[in-house]
Amino acid sequence: MEVKNGNLEAAIDQLLNVEKQMRFAGDVAGTKKAVTDILQLCFEAKDWKSLNEQIVNLSKKRGQLKQAVTAMVQQAMQYIDETPDLETRIELIKTLNSVSAGKIYVEIERARLIKKLAKIKEEQGLIAEAADLMQEVAVETFGAMAKTEKIAFILEQVRLCLDRQDYVRAQILSRKISPRVFDIDSSKEKKKPKEGDNVVEEPPADIPSLLELKRIYYELMIRYYFHNNDYLEICRCYKAIYEIPSIRENPSQWIPVKHISIYPLSMLLSCSHICYSLQVLRKICWYLILAPHDPMQSSLLNSMLEDKNLSEIPKFRLLLKQLVTMEVIQWTSLWNSYKDEFENEKNMLGGSLGDKAAEDLKQRIIEHNILVVSRYYSRITLKRLAELLCLTVEEAEKHLSEMVVSKALVAKIDWPMGIVCFQVAKDSNEILNSWAVNLEKLLDLVEKSCHQIHKETMVHKAALKV
Repeated sequence: MEVKNGNLEAAIDQLLNVEKQMRFAGDVAGTKKAVTDILQLCFEAKDWKSLNEQIVNLSKKRGQLKQAVTAMVQQAMQYIDETPDLETRIELIKTLNSVSAGKIYVEIERARLIKKLAKIKEEQGLIAEAADLMQEVAVETFGAMAKTEKIAFILEQVRLCLDRQDYVRAQILSRKISPRVFDIDSSKEKKKPKEGDNVVEEPPADIPSLLELKRIYYELMIRYYFHNNDYLEICRCYKAIYEIPSIRENPSQWIPVKHISIYPLSMLLSCSHICYSLQVLRKICWYLILAPHDPMQSSLLNSMLEDKNLSEIPKFRLLLKQLVTMEVIQWTSLWNSYKDEFENEKNMLGGSLGDKAAEDLKQRIIEHNILVVSRYYSRITLKRLAELLCLTVEEAEKHLSEMVVSKALVAKIDWPMGIVCFQVAKDSNEILNSWAVNLEKLLDLVEKSCHQIHKETMVHKAALKV
């Protein structure tokens, strides 16, 4: 409907009468057309105040049809990017947000509106307000929302919590996403909806693919674990990124770092000549070495050594090989060999390894050497242990005590004698079992001896008879 001589109010009143007749008649298509035409008139006239008023007015009409409200909200959302200034845009978003609040049939639209408003707040520097806005919506309960859009929304919630340094809430929100969801084949998952099932909407064009969301998810988890200096979990996150087929299985198409736009940490990268995959692989190696010794760390260490791409960075392969080999590592020579590589990490993917990384690296080498010594010695003096570790007696005693307290090693120290015993303490059942085994062996020897004596006796008797 065209506005004649600029008489907007008369045109709106005429359409309101049509809308009323259609609404009372229960004509869904007619009502939807009437409300959308009213909004279109306001938009074409650039009367934003009247547009907001009509949205609120139409949504409060008695017996208003759900389909009409949905069409009205979706139509008005297309006008958000056409607003002349930021204040008008925020006012329109707030109006649509208030109209859609509490209505389950426009819950997806409300989530998208809140995301737009949170983005505006973030651009204004109001990170806390943006995070609070995003946390109002629990998209995991939306049955009609696409899976990728749900994941993207939750990841945005996690990112804002990390930006405001709310690490507890970030962890709670991150647990809403199961890492297994990234391994599901989306092509096999699509099925024709049965009668009565909710129809899942297609995600907007700006929502990343599932593999890109996987990368973003693990990047956010790296930020969370980096706060706690949880090296093993950081290593596992980098390994999950490395396992993405486009990164690991196509080394000929490895992307230079400068072309990676979806990874926020790329702003820290300066060595664009080094492939992205190689930088991820370097990070895996470093954090694997920095992680405390445990069964998971040992398993990852051995699996990484089997990776053929590790041959591209031979120095790191040699370093991992040293940790697997049960030999004492000289800290001074190792640090001199890898100091430059260690310091270059601040110019690589993800930045530096952390403020305490150098101290923790030395600690891990000392722990490795103590484990090697415990493998070859059952008893050793503290003085000799300190010599093997290139430490003072006090430092060797301190590191050994810490490993015993953390249950990484079983050892006892005879303080007066200065002797360390690495023998594992046995409980009563193990002692009784060892005694039973020893007695069984003893009886077997007695039986064999008796058999040999009886045999010799029979041979001598036979000789005498001859």
